[in-house]
Amino acid sequence: MFSLVSLIRIGPSGPRGSATNGLQPVRVTGRGGWGGSPISRGSRFSSMNPVPSMSGSSGSGAAEPVGYITRVQSFSACHRLHSIHLSEEDNRAVYGKCNNPNGHGHNYKVEVTVRGKIDRLTGMVMNLTDLKRCIEDVIMTPLDHKNLDQDVPYFSTVVSTTENVAVHIWNQMIKVLPPNLLHEIKIYETDKNIVIYRGE
Repeated sequence: MFSLVSLIRIGPSGPRGSATNGLQPVRVTGRGGWGGSPISRGSRFSSMNPVPSMSGSSGSGAAEPVGYITRVQSFSACHRLHSIHLSEEDNRAVYGKCNNPNGHGHNYKVEVTVRGKIDRLTGMVMNLTDLKRCIEDVIMTPLDHKNLDQDVPYFSTVVSTTENVAVHIWNQMIKVLPPNLLHEIKIYETDKNIVIYRGE
């Protein structure tokens, strides 16, 4: 189920981490954009503005604001930590009980963060309806209630650690989002074990 509260971090245009105004909760209802009111401008991603706009300047000389939107999604999946490049003995030594042949499961929580210019007409970095659809296609449909090692081809040769799950989600998200919009994938394997990946 989608979280009803998304987070936006707003700050002046500049390098990553330059935002200074902190996080502001924005309540979302229904399947529309902000406040549940869908906005359509003729294109699925028409509300996205990942690159600086050369038009629409206020003329004041102020930098265009950059926003960060984070969408939270949970999914459940099972896996076994086992590397085909290691011996059985080494696998047991490295992964311990997580190498149990019968596997184990997690209730993962994923935070998908996008970054871009705030459109001067819509007030959006992107329409949340579009972001929700991308998350459904990339995370929920292929990963939820699946055996990662057996149901996801990527993990047939790659160990299904949470680090690699984050890399896999990033690689799939950049295929469905406009260039340079995706900022961060953050996965909570447990409340204490958290992985962050930014495509680096």
